[in-house]
Amino acid sequence: EAYEAEIRSIIDFVKKLGEKYGKMIPVVVAGGIYTHEDVLHQLELGADGVQVATRFVTTEECDAPEAYKQAYIQAKQEDIVITKSPVGMPGRALRNEFIRHLEAGREPIRKCYNCLEKCDPRKVPYCITKALIEAVKGNLDKGLIFCGANVGRIHEMTTVHELMQELAY
Repeated sequence: EAYEAEIRSIIDFVKKLGEKYGKMIPVVVAGGIYTHEDVLHQLELGADGVQVATRFVTTEECDAPEAYKQAYIQAKQEDIVITKSPVGMPGRALRNEFIRHLEAGREPIRKCYNCLEKCDPRKVPYCITKALIEAVKGNLDKGLIFCGANVGRIHEMTTVHELMQELAY
């Protein structure tokens, strides 16, 4: 209930801001949206829409490497860790060889892509660009596998059409 109250207060704040400036500011809720009921619940709280991400990774149409999709399908809730990005922001990821390596110490940065303004390659624990590129290539032991809180609920591949049918109806 505290979560719902927080969501409602954010939605109300944004709507009042829109009224103040005479603009319609759509509020799209993201995070933890997994079922049709989740979608409806967020709309009932006042959201104008929802963003669903993790579930679309395991669709046939997604261009992620098969190894990445299989990591999602095989994931269990206990495989999820909260990791810090090089700029200090937390993110959910699947515990894999890359994460275990980070838990043991820093990953030296051999090339800086200058992709993040607040990133200091001498101090950050790893290069996020390199970690994401490795994951995109399917080199999951060397890559960061970001995921959503409900990744452990995914057990099979689907299609975008089937997933949209499930979420919308």
